[in-house]
Amino acid sequence: MPPGTLGVRTEREYDQLLVERVQAGDKRAFDVLVSKYQRRLMRLVSRLVHDPAEAEDVVQETFIKAYRALRHFRGDAAFYTWLYRIGINTAKNYLVTQGRRAATSSDADAEQAESFDDGNKLRDNNTPESVLASKQIAATVNAAMDVLPIELRTAIVLREIEGLSYEEISEIMACPIGTVRSRIFRAREVIAEKLKPLLDMPIDKRW
Repeated sequence: MPPGTLGVRTEREYDQLLVERVQAGDKRAFDVLVSKYQRRLMRLVSRLVHDPAEAEDVVQETFIKAYRALRHFRGDAAFYTWLYRIGINTAKNYLVTQGRRAATSSDADAEQAESFDDGNKLRDNNTPESVLASKQIAATVNAAMDVLPIELRTAIVLREIEGLSYEEISEIMACPIGTVRSRIFRAREVIAEKLKPLLDMPIDKRW
């Protein structure tokens, strides 16, 4: 039952209805939530845990944790911010247990940059679109994001890739909005610094 039926007006209300059904013992309602958020959660987790199989494991563990904890969910926050928070903490814990503070750039990241289409959200409005479409610049954005400390990377991904508000990110990361703004600012500074040599280079020399 999508939003707009039986008085359910918003995605948040729809999710809350599904949560209440799960809490009442309807496991199929949880399957709906999984179907709705699996791809989005995988996109987020993949930015923190780069190996696809490992990221998939983290996503699966996230949903298991969410299912077990759902009886305590009261709707004070939107379901997806609650789910993202579990996902991010699960990813961070996974990296710690693997002895990795944060995954670093690799050859695979350069290949992923071939299809990277979110770099335009990080753009300077004065920069020509043709420059932003450069695979080399996309790869540089990816590499810069990948080596950020995980708190900065999480904040910039939630803002620029997921398009969430500062308030939503504050809820997910369990920190004040001022801290969120500071992390995003610092992340943008690092990315801009990495991009500067490319943007200063003549277009015909970038390839």
